[in-house]
Amino acid sequence: MKWRIKPRINTQFLQRARMSKHRENISISQLPHEFNEPVEFAIIGGTGLYDLPHLTPVARLTISTPWGHPSSPITISRNEEGFPIAFLARHGHHHDLLPSDVPSRANIAALKKIGVRAIVAFSAVGSLQQEIKPRDFVLPTQIIDRTKGIRPSTFFEKGFVAHAMFGEPFDLKLNKLIADNIPTSGFLDSHENKEGKPIFHTKQHTHKGEDLTVVCMEGPQFSTRAESKLYRSWGGSVINMSVLPEAKLAREAEIAYQMICMSTDYDSWNESEEPVTVETVVGNLKANSANAAKLTLELVKLISKEFSTNSLGIGEDLKGSMKYSVSTNPNAVSKELLQKMHYLFPGYWPVH
Repeated sequence: MKWRIKPRINTQFLQRARMSKHRENISISQLPHEFNEPVEFAIIGGTGLYDLPHLTPVARLTISTPWGHPSSPITISRNEEGFPIAFLARHGHHHDLLPSDVPSRANIAALKKIGVRAIVAFSAVGSLQQEIKPRDFVLPTQIIDRTKGIRPSTFFEKGFVAHAMFGEPFDLKLNKLIADNIPTSGFLDSHENKEGKPIFHTKQHTHKGEDLTVVCMEGPQFSTRAESKLYRSWGGSVINMSVLPEAKLAREAEIAYQMICMSTDYDSWNESEEPVTVETVVGNLKANSANAAKLTLELVKLISKEFSTNSLGIGEDLKGSMKYSVSTNPNAVSKELLQKMHYLFPGYWPVH
């Protein structure tokens, strides 16, 4: 029997990567703290993706919400065409937040406040399937929740009840836009990967219409081998600790949401593989980060073009959805709670 050492995050590597951008960070800290245009597209960075290096930062916003402050200041950047993009580091710029401690409500509320209509979130994951190799990217379509109920997963609370539809946890239009425009092979760099060029896995083009399911566990410990095998039997494709409650809160906030998963290693089910070393995982994490930065440029082009034409109407079907998902009579809701919800939904339920 092989026992596998499975570290996915090397803090020394992350620190070196941050130090290499020290000069850039100084200039970012001096950016304006206001931005007076709507920012319709946001990227949430996961492990290893702490900024958008190929875009030009123009503002850095510190936002307070009724649910506290976000994980990090929100950096606004522009691409060459001038399209503004918001970036938020899920675990903080210093990666000092455990998955269970990420202030997801504040993150989503702050992005909603600045006008965000669509979010693409990145996350490092472990692979649950042989065909999803380390350094591959995955566009999931479904979620299995294995968190423990300790993460606040709704903006609503006692005294104000609402139920959001979540049968399709990712936005179908946003998923299709990405799947149809990002090549499944040859787009991501191998970075001297002995496995060859990474693949971009999608339901539409590489998995014959079968769902790609991300299992979200509580952490911060990784799965036992028995748990990992169980998730495989359920049809899990990859596993992470971040997609929930982020996806649920985005749905409540009426924001189109899609996650892109970056495989760093096989989860503990795979006893046939050689034991995973720190060096291997760090190499995969570094390659994934470089590919994610490259991919964000393509995503910005896609979203900016889509928002200029509105051909798919991304997010349009979510507008007003929560207004009609409330079970409680708004007249019975306290003034304080209505004012709090007014931050997300101005004009939905007048404050009496």
